[in-house]
Amino acid sequence: MSPHSRHELKIYGGIKLFAGTASPELSEKIAKYLNVELCGRDMVEFPNENLFVKLHASVRGQDVYVIQTTNSPVHRNLMELLITIQTLRLDSAARITAVVPYLCYGRSDKKDQPRVPITARLVADMIEVAGADRYMTLDPHAGQIQGFFTIPGDVLTASHLLVDYVNQNLRSQLLDPVVVAADLGYAKKGRNYAADLDTPIAFIEKRRVANNAKAEALTLIGAVEGRDVLIVDDEVDTGGSIVQAVNLVKEKGARDVYLLFIHPILSQNAAQRLASLPIKHIVTTDTVPIPPEKLIHLEGKITILSVAELLGEVILRAHQGRSVGEMFNE
Repeated sequence: MSPHSRHELKIYGGIKLFAGTASPELSEKIAKYLNVELCGRDMVEFPNENLFVKLHASVRGQDVYVIQTTNSPVHRNLMELLITIQTLRLDSAARITAVVPYLCYGRSDKKDQPRVPITARLVADMIEVAGADRYMTLDPHAGQIQGFFTIPGDVLTASHLLVDYVNQNLRSQLLDPVVVAADLGYAKKGRNYAADLDTPIAFIEKRRVANNAKAEALTLIGAVEGRDVLIVDDEVDTGGSIVQAVNLVKEKGARDVYLLFIHPILSQNAAQRLASLPIKHIVTTDTVPIPPEKLIHLEGKITILSVAELLGEVILRAHQGRSVGEMFNE
């Protein structure tokens, strides 16, 4: 993914990058990788909480990418994304791609009980209706979310970044490591981690007992006694499931415990909860920015890997009409 290998094939005019307010540092890193400037725009919130967007310059005929993650405040960030997309559509952009490192409402992906919505489908519909021609996202909570979109998209994973970090920085200190999937829903992706790290795998079986963020860890399937454990998951929200997972593997005789996850949502007091756990280290990414007041609790125990180069290269390849699969030898 070297910038030196780039060539120009302008299908839609130049690349234009716009950023919402949710992840400014990640947006700047992507712009730096692409060697372009973030385009100017005004983002105004009126006293009634209505949002207003105005572009500083025309994007007529251009290939436009809107970078906006949809973490807390979820509805503010989602509306910023939708309003910016519509603004670009009304200004006659040739193609608009929604670049959403973390896509909200990923857990609401099916009707698993009567009289409930499939909100992930609604979010996909809104992005399309706003005017997006394409979308990009990383590690959605459920694979079927790809099917909620009728526009083409690039659904990427940042797991290889975590695997590379472990192999390059932690491997030599791991004793008989084993990957543990935080729940059975993450079993398939957990197997991918285990295959890439060449380790055995174990699974935590848990059951969600109410319509809230709480779940009850029930049992561990697999052996962890005397081994270093790498607990993997797609995201950590309140930290409740991870607390149970760490306590369970320690009860079963695990040696050192490491946490690997993509999206650091860290709602409420999750950072404090993680900091209090008997874990060796946390490895995550910057799909969601961690506020300084939360990050301070994890100082010295967390490594944050940037997805900027990954997203920047995919944006470049989409713009030039080149294969994204080549990046992953697919």
